Amino acid sequence: MTRPRILVAGVGNIFRGDDAFGVEVVARLARRALPADVRVVDFGIRGHDLAYAIAQGYDVVILVDATCRGGAPGTLYALEPDARNCATAPVHCASESTHGVNLPAVFQLVRLLDVSMPCVRLVGCEPLTLGTDEDGAMGLSEPVRAALDGAVEMIEGLIAESHCGS
Repeated sequence: MTRPRILVAGVGNIFRGDDAFGVEVVARLARRALPADVRVVDFGIRGHDLAYAIAQGYDVVILVDATCRGGAPGTLYALEPDARNCATAPVHCASESTHGVNLPAVFQLVRLLDVSMPCVRLVGCEPLTLGTDEDGAMGLSEPVRAALDGAVEMIEGLIAESHCGS
C-alpha cells in the first residue's frame, strides 16, 4: 500500500503579530527530517496558491494557523475542519483588510477546481495580539512563541498517525 502524500501548509501574515504562527511553525518543520512524501510550505497570505497546492492530489493537508477559539493565548488546537462544508471552517483571525488567508474561500476554490478534497487537519494557536489594521505588529507574543515547539511535535504526531493508517 502506498504511503499518503501529506502537505503541511503554514498560513498567516508576518506583519500581524501572532498571525505569523503558521509561518514560524513551518520554518521550524522545514529544518527537521521528515518522510519524503511530506511537503512543508510557507503559503503566508497566498490563498490561491494554497488552493492550487491542495488540488495537486494530497491525501492529507495539515494547515497551521493562528486560530481564535476563545482559549488562553498560546493554547494549541488540533482540529478537523469540514473542508467540504465551507461554513464550518475554523475561524481565522486576520481580518480581510490585511489580505489574510480566508480558509473557507480556499476550500471553495478547491471544490470549484473539481478536485476531491483531501483529509484536512488544522493545528492552530490562540493569538494574544494581531496588531491594528493601520500599524500591524511584528513578532510573536511570548505565549505564542512558547507554543511553537509543541505545535511542531503535534504536527509530527499527525504525520506519523497518517503513515500508520496506510
